[in-house]
Amino acid sequence: MEAMAGSLRCSGSCMSSSGLDSKRGFNGYCSSMVRFADPLKNKFWGNQVLVSDQQWVQNGSASASLSVHCRSTVGMSRAMRWWEKTLKPNMMEIGSAQELQESLRNAGDRLVIIDFYSPGCGGCKALHPKICQLAEENPTALFLKVNYEELKNMCYSLHIHVLPFFRFYRGAEGRLCSFSCTNATIKKFKDALAKHGADRCNLGPAKGLEESELQALAANREISKDYLLRCTRNGKMGEDFFKEIGIANCLSSEDAIKMGLVKEKQVALMARSMS
Repeated sequence: MEAMAGSLRCSGSCMSSSGLDSKRGFNGYCSSMVRFADPLKNKFWGNQVLVSDQQWVQNGSASASLSVHCRSTVGMSRAMRWWEKTLKPNMMEIGSAQELQESLRNAGDRLVIIDFYSPGCGGCKALHPKICQLAEENPTALFLKVNYEELKNMCYSLHIHVLPFFRFYRGAEGRLCSFSCTNATIKKFKDALAKHGADRCNLGPAKGLEESELQALAANREISKDYLLRCTRNGKMGEDFFKEIGIANCLSSEDAIKMGLVKEKQVALMARSMS
């Protein structure tokens, strides 16, 4: 429920005229009481408001007119929405496909959990407090929240068709698992967290999204082609990595480095992982 506060600022003037002889003088007062209804239901901006007045005159009679010019100002404050409540420091909202990929790649060896939700999803709303509690209990994990309604094209490219939905990622391993769960099946989430949450060291840079997913995002114009090229060029490991180094073993690692195909640090990391 949104909380709203209204304030009213009024300026008024009271003008009196009398038919009495000016030599006899004029004594009296004019008092007016102005009552307004709910300021949020009325428009006072620069409009003249006519009100009834009460007056008393000691000698003679007088006629009085009162005009009040009112200007209303309304201040409004929005209450927090359910998906914004009880967020922990290791929880962040994702605003674009590139931000999602960068967050995955910059997480290093941390466990990353992507939480796909929708503001109108009752199951998402019911599960939200428990996810926040689990995030607090696992401060080394990173929770990325994706609003399906705001990023529909991105979710479509990632084949997200049911909510709430979760994906677990870690370092060079990339995606570890993905599933949907509710309050009734929260054990599935806890088991995945226990299985993949233990500290470990992955050799090589964080993988992030799959190359096919990046290509789908580029096709839907959720990321640029230049960004796609940077991601796929810097993220190749395993067999593809060695093909890029040696072109089917025709080039040595030293020659590949000289030609600028790979960096010396990548070669060292890959050699260490194969030993």
